[in-house]
Amino acid sequence: MLNIVIFGAPGSGKGTQSERIVEKYGINHISTGDVLRAEIKNGTELGTTAKGYIDQGQLIPDALMIDILASVFDSFQDSKGVIFDGFPRTIAQAEALKKMLEERGQDVSVMLDLEVPEEELMTRLIKRGEASGRADDNEETIKKRLHVYHSQTSPLIDWYKQEGKYQHINGLGSMDTIFADICTAIDAIK
Repeated sequence: MLNIVIFGAPGSGKGTQSERIVEKYGINHISTGDVLRAEIKNGTELGTTAKGYIDQGQLIPDALMIDILASVFDSFQDSKGVIFDGFPRTIAQAEALKKMLEERGQDVSVMLDLEVPEEELMTRLIKRGEASGRADDNEETIKKRLHVYHSQTSPLIDWYKQEGKYQHINGLGSMDTIFADICTAIDAIK
C-alpha cells in the first residue's frame, strides 16, 4: 500500500494537492481537519471537545486523534493506500501513527513536505477565510496556528529524515508544477 503523509503549514496547499494525489494514485484521503469539522458540524461530543482546542489555535490530544484515524483507516475496504493530511503534527503523533500502521502490517511510504514562506501563507489563509467564511482563517488565529506549527510540528522534518521517508516539495509556483514535483517523489518510491 501507498501510505503518504502530506505535511506543511496551514495554507501550504495540502488539501488541494491531496485531492490530486487521490485522483491520480487511487488512494484514500484522511484529512483530520475535514474529519474534525464534520464532528463539530454534527455536534458530537468529540466535535464539541475538538472545537474548544481549535478555537484556541491548539492541537487536538494525540490519543483522541489516533483513535479517530485508526477508525477511518480501518473503514477503507480494498484500499491502495491512504494520504494523511494534517496528521501527524508532533513526533509523538508520528510514533503513534507508525505503531498504528505497523499493527496493520503497513508503514508510511513517504512524507511530502510542502514548504511555503510565511508571508505567502498569511495571504493565502486570509483570502481563504474571506472566501469560505472559515472562522479560524483570521489574522490573530492564523498567527497562533503558524506559531504552533513552527514550534510543535517542524521537528517532524528531522524525524522523517531519520526514518528515510522525508521528501521536500517547493510549495510555491503553479499547482501543476508543484503536483509534478509531488508525482516525481511518489513515483521514486513505488
